[in-house]
Amino acid sequence: MATAPAHVLKPSTARLVTIDSFIPVPRGSQAVAPPLLNWPAKDPNDVLDYQIEYAPAVIGNDADGIATLDVTVSPNAPGALLVSRTTVDGTCAVLWMSGGQAGTVYVITLTMTTVNGRVVQRSVLLPVISLSSVTVTPLALVTSDGTMITDSSGKPLLSV
Repeated sequence: MATAPAHVLKPSTARLVTIDSFIPVPRGSQAVAPPLLNWPAKDPNDVLDYQIEYAPAVIGNDADGIATLDVTVSPNAPGALLVSRTTVDGTCAVLWMSGGQAGTVYVITLTMTTVNGRVVQRSVLLPVISLSSVTVTPLALVTSDGTMITDSSGKPLLSV
């Protein structure tokens, strides 16, 4: 009798972001907000794991880790991005996401509370783009079966 092998979950590092570090601001200077965190684009049909590393928030406290994780997604409308499950491993949170409307940039806000009571909140942008189907540009030249005609670099040839 055949049985399915056991699989070990190892999240992909292709979709890993690390929060900004906590660097002191010299006296007399203005603090500047770091750039927004963002994950690479996903297709609405993708079901993928996305990671955020909180280690910079607990440097020097190696025993501290994520105790609770709260996740919100905006915008939250019919057909919106869905967080199907979350897991944590020390200072790394892993979110499995699916769906979403093509052409929408979602803001995923994560609030992490550590074992020692620290609370860190960060937002990460996730653009959803139709990557599995090609839309025909209105002025593009097409073959009889509807395929776009492109130049050698992949840009559509347009009728003017």
